[in-house]
Parts: sequence; structure tokens; C-alpha cells
Amino acid sequence: MAEALNLTDDQRPERQAAALKLLDILEREAPFPGAARIGITGAPGAGKSTLLDALVRELRPRGETVAIVAVDPSSQRTGGALLGDRIRLRSGSSDPGVFIRSMAARDRLGGLSDATHAGVTILALVFDRVFIETVGVGQSEADVSRLVDTLVFVANPGTGDVLQFMKAGLLELPDIFLVNKADAGPIAERTVSELESGLSLGERSDAAWTPPVLLTSARDGSGVHQFVEALDAHRRHLQNDDRISQRRGEAARALVIGALQRRYGSFGLQQLGGLASLRSRLAEDPTPSAFTRIARLGAEIEEALRKSD
Repeated sequence: MAEALNLTDDQRPERQAAALKLLDILEREAPFPGAARIGITGAPGAGKSTLLDALVRELRPRGETVAIVAVDPSSQRTGGALLGDRIRLRSGSSDPGVFIRSMAARDRLGGLSDATHAGVTILALVFDRVFIETVGVGQSEADVSRLVDTLVFVANPGTGDVLQFMKAGLLELPDIFLVNKADAGPIAERTVSELESGLSLGERSDAAWTPPVLLTSARDGSGVHQFVEALDAHRRHLQNDDRISQRRGEAARALVIGALQRRYGSFGLQQLGGLASLRSRLAEDPTPSAFTRIARLGAEIEEALRKSD
């Protein structure tokens, strides 16, 4: 597994070609729906890593295996994860049922690199639950919402983060809200009220699901059991009416479109007939691997650009 992750993170052309073949096989042969894919996002200092540590302590006694992808800021010199050598979770440091991988955001400020998507594809074949912890700034909330089945927003009590996220419209994305640091008392309770009020103002794509707002303390573990119950409830909700298949299909198409836009820009997409034409082609394309789609469509764009020269 570690070798497969290294392969997909390798930027050399010959290694990228091998990675595409591997990912195509894995996505084609993977059981569905497979592992639960859960995003953990929120402002820096909200306690996301501490919460994941508490989740490991809750899930491992049940016999569940856990993988954690920690998306870190990138070094401007090497492109690697700045915090990659940090010990992020004490509970899983020596547990063979827990795997922790730090991955660089690279040039995606606050977002997810393509290697993150590939890494989640691999880890979901091995572990029961895969958590993705984001950098917590920029477009990370929108990016990770297109990668996971369940998105969790962790709020820091009394910092004003909730109001800022309301203004940005990002509170329409998460499926579960956590106010961490319940030991803060009235401040934490007030933040819960702010979130509940904010949720009533927005429109959600899944009107059949009402996101719960939970009060937890990752430090002493209070509320973590209820959090896991909420994760399981959302999983059951997605499996009704094939919502999980629809969500992953939309995520795959968004990955392809985003990758092509970043690499070739709007002029490159015009070589495929524009964004609307690309969306139509992706909806009709039976190719299982989003990564193979990226390679094929990228080659088509490059060929069209060469001819135009």
C-alpha cells in the first residue's frame, strides 16, 4: 500500500503512467460502496487533529481500521508537506490498524492535490474508514466536499469563524457540524446556537438530510460516541436511493474538470468544445477511472493545440 501511495505521488512521467494503470484497475475492481470517506475541515486551531485522535480511540476497540490523510501546507522549495514529519496522532502511532499519511497541498492553497484523490482511492480499499483532514484555509471545504461521502466542519468556540463561514456560504457544504472544546462552557454553547441559526438561512443540495450540530470535547472524549453515531446515520442516509453513487459520480466529474482547468485553462477546454460539452462527455463516458479520463482528455487537448500551431 505504501508503495502504491508513493507511486501516485511521484511526478516523473514514467511513474505517472504506471500510476494511471494502477488507479484504473483499482477503481474498476473496487467493491462498492467500500470504505466510508470522511472529510474533517475547519479553521486552524479548531482541534481537528485532536478530534481525529479521539476518533481513533473510539473506533479501534470496535475492530474498525482507520486511515488518515493529513493535507499539509507545502514547502515553497521542495513542494513537500511542511508538517509531514509531525506526530499528529498519539493513539495511532504504533497501531497496525491505523495508517497516517501527510500529503502536500502543493500549489493548491488550502486545497487538495490530485495525489490526495489518488491516495484516498488506494486507502479506501484497505481500511474501514478514511478520514481526510484539510489545511483549513482557502478552498479546502469545497475541494474536500467533492472527494468525501461525509463532510464534517469543526468549529472553534468564540473565535468568529462561524460568522465568517456564513458570509462565505461554506456552511451549506458540511453534513455534520461539531463545536469542539465543549469544556469552554457557555462560549461553546453559544457557538452551537450560532451554527443552528446559520443553517436555517442557507439552501442545501440534499434537502432530505438535516445536518446535526454536536458539542464535543476531543480532549476528554465527551460527545465523540455521538459523533460516530451521526457519521453512521449519514452513511445509512446516503445508501438510500443510491445517493452515495450519485455523490461519487459528481465527485469524479468535478475532479476531471478541475484538473483540466488547472492544467490547460479555459482556452484548453475550448479544444474539447467548452465546459458544457466536457460535462456532457463525462456523463456519457463509461471509463471507471477519473485519472484515466484526465490523461485521455489532456492528450486530446494537447493534440488539438499542436494542430492549431
